[in-house]
Amino acid sequence: MSSTKARDALRISARVSAELLLVLVMLAVALWLLGRMWSIVWPLVVGLLLTTLTWPVARFLRRRGWPPAVAASVVTVLFLLVAVGVVALIAVPVASQSGELTDGVVEGIQRLREWAAGPPLNIGDAQINKAFDSAVARAQEGLGSMVGAVVTGVSTVVNGVVTAVLALFLMFFFLKDGPRFLPWLSRQLPGRLATDVPTVFERGWTTLGAFVRSQAAVGLIDAVLIGLGLWILGVPLVLPLAVLTFVSAFVPIIGALFAGFVAVLIALVSNGLTDALLVLAIIVVVQQLEGNVFQPMIQSRGLGLHAAVVLLAVTLGGSLAGIVGSLLAVPVAALIAVVWNYIREQLGDDPAAGPGNEPSEAAAPEAS
Repeated sequence: MSSTKARDALRISARVSAELLLVLVMLAVALWLLGRMWSIVWPLVVGLLLTTLTWPVARFLRRRGWPPAVAASVVTVLFLLVAVGVVALIAVPVASQSGELTDGVVEGIQRLREWAAGPPLNIGDAQINKAFDSAVARAQEGLGSMVGAVVTGVSTVVNGVVTAVLALFLMFFFLKDGPRFLPWLSRQLPGRLATDVPTVFERGWTTLGAFVRSQAAVGLIDAVLIGLGLWILGVPLVLPLAVLTFVSAFVPIIGALFAGFVAVLIALVSNGLTDALLVLAIIVVVQQLEGNVFQPMIQSRGLGLHAAVVLLAVTLGGSLAGIVGSLLAVPVAALIAVVWNYIREQLGDDPAAGPGNEPSEAAAPEAS
């Protein structure tokens, strides 16, 4: 009797293992196809995220009787004006104080040389010049690799511009024709799928909107706290640095590092080493609060995910796909949760939408 049960258990385990292996193979194939089509998928994802950010304004205009094309055009133009305004808010003050910053950089280098010449280093000008000549020689030896790096950087910038343009056009079409997508999808699907798939899509749309709003809230908190610290220390260009901090919050890891580096550099060349270290300390504290307190709390509340799930999703996404993985990890985890919750509702004896799973009229586009 026991041997029969053991064979049955082994047979069931083998079947489950084979099914799991098949699922993993299909997942690997899907990821491979996604990688092959990434040049199309990435602008589509960016366009969707931009649409969730701008849709409330388009919905407001449409409800006031504006034609869909006109409302989408106005919102797209307004978005471009805001983006250009943000760039100008950062670039104009920096350009106006570029001379002062340049003098500060030169003075900072001179102070560094004087400090290196004194005790305990006692590095003379001859040694500094020798090190400089050695660095120049190494740079000349690595000129080929440097040119390759520059070409790669230019290619990256060009790809980024193309992605931004495609995402902008996709945002316009999503704003214009988005409400007609779910009714069209319902007509294309047979049977129960005509109800299930549009419902999941609508909840996913709500989830993406919650993600974008939570990122904006986290960026605003970072900008206010870091800007307040810079203002207390008397660091120049407080407003551009605060705006840069807010914008960089939408790019995980690299955005925070870049904004922090700029703030520390400006503090160093304008206020000196002590204030630069204080700015560095402020940025580190704020970033720790963001990563471990603000972001998990806000995103877990807005997306219906536990704070630990948010942290693990960001860690896993970063390890699998770097910066892009960190950016998309939380919305992907939230979309998986949406699908799982819907399946669980449908499999239950008394399907009922859980809290946070009902489509929000404030965030999801209505059917036209």
